[in-house]
Amino acid sequence: MKFKKLTFIALVLLVFFNCKKTAETKEKTSENITEEELYRPNFHFTPKKAWMNDPNGMFYYNGYYHLYFQYHPESNVWGPMHWGHAISTDMISWTEQPIAIYPDELGTIFSGSAVVDISNSSGLGEVEKSIPIVAMYTNHKDFGNGKVKQVQSIAYSHDEGKTFKKYENNPVIDNDSIKDFRDPKITWDDDRHKWIMSLAAGDKIMFYDSKNLKKWNLLSEFKKDENSKDGVWECPDLFKLPIKGTEEFKWVLFVSVGTGGPNGGSATQYFIGDFDGKNFIIDKEFEKSLKENHTYWLDFGKDNYAGVSWSNARTKDGAKLMIGWMSNWDYAVKVPTEIWRSAMTIPRKVELKKDNNGYRLITNPVQDLNKYRGTKFKKENISVNGNTKIIGSESIDLASTEIKFNIANLNDKSFTFILSNKVNDSLLFGYDHTKNSFFIDRKKSGKTSFSEKFADKISTTLRTSSNKNLSGTILIDKTSIELFFDDGETVMTEIFFPNQPYSTFSIETNNQELLLDNIVINQLNIN
Repeated sequence: MKFKKLTFIALVLLVFFNCKKTAETKEKTSENITEEELYRPNFHFTPKKAWMNDPNGMFYYNGYYHLYFQYHPESNVWGPMHWGHAISTDMISWTEQPIAIYPDELGTIFSGSAVVDISNSSGLGEVEKSIPIVAMYTNHKDFGNGKVKQVQSIAYSHDEGKTFKKYENNPVIDNDSIKDFRDPKITWDDDRHKWIMSLAAGDKIMFYDSKNLKKWNLLSEFKKDENSKDGVWECPDLFKLPIKGTEEFKWVLFVSVGTGGPNGGSATQYFIGDFDGKNFIIDKEFEKSLKENHTYWLDFGKDNYAGVSWSNARTKDGAKLMIGWMSNWDYAVKVPTEIWRSAMTIPRKVELKKDNNGYRLITNPVQDLNKYRGTKFKKENISVNGNTKIIGSESIDLASTEIKFNIANLNDKSFTFILSNKVNDSLLFGYDHTKNSFFIDRKKSGKTSFSEKFADKISTTLRTSSNKNLSGTILIDKTSIELFFDDGETVMTEIFFPNQPYSTFSIETNNQELLLDNIVINQLNIN
């Protein structure tokens, strides 16, 4: 009898703990689903799991855009870097692939680039006329106690970038003296028929050339005083661009910095000039503007870093195509997602404009986004005085939306767009006439306490256009907003984490009457 009683008690305890374990599993699953529903972007690339940062190795081949990225598959924070991989036919809908390049005896795999070696200049093709994909990256070796070594290596692919084989004579550029010596970006110089590579080295960019992608010769160094002095230079990109509306060309140099961005933390700056096959020479007019206006930034929001271009992809009018990492080193490892960390920006078309204000890069979303437009809301001549609701989530999904608006007579008006939900989270963005500046305010956008630097101040940037007409394109995903004002002349990108999806989109003025001439809201249906 005693044995039966003990057996019964044991069975009860077993059932109890199994039920508790099942409940905990269900609860965890529920949390994961909630995180997916709340924060997994609809139309921005994210890895299925784990940590991601810089975009790498981007090229176009046989109908597919390839995106590689800094990836730590074992954790949701930065760690030993691999190259993750994704492919797309339009740069919007991505399919993640197996890891492309793994760490080796030379170290982990830091950022770099990849090119389609059409002429097999490297001799790394399987047969004489085959076309290899050649990737160049930084091997990073950490010996502890602050001692590191960074060298440049290459790998090649015979299956269109799915898998890579390391070159047997790596590294192709050795280094024993420079601590920060990384992020090789290769471009083809069509004028001189050779490969050019830009490499970040501390607070300067080093330029190399090569005929075969294996033997590299140092050409020159570029370093300017009139730039962001904070942080190490990273992720360079050198390419040629036509000046919009002319037959002229200039060379553009991207340089990213981990600190010192226009609104804090990491950001990407650029320089305009010429390249003579050896030296990057900054344009004199642009240099004058630098001295007067300081740094030129690609994006004035907090969350667009390490942006680089697809090595061989351009639009019909010669514009380049690029993408950036949509986060900031000030808080990237702390954002409130656990399954994965980070997303990429929307891919963007990059053009060079010259007017009375000098040279400026303009960026806009790639046109392939348009084919995903679904439900459409359009309204004209909205008179705003105080707070005016434009639309709610009962009519359109505000977590996957493209908004285009136009104000024909801005004059001395200020306005604020507001995204809000039922638990009083709100994201504010708009234009302040008194400061002639655009702004994003995410102080009350939802979860912000994970980092004191996430919502410590309102992000602002001056409006450069003097046109009384203001147009804008707004892309809203579950956790991001991308603002393209004045046809892409001023761009701001930021992330946010509401406690519930935003359900109302409204506009507000401060005791001023404003005419919103037209607004078009398109729901974006990606899946």
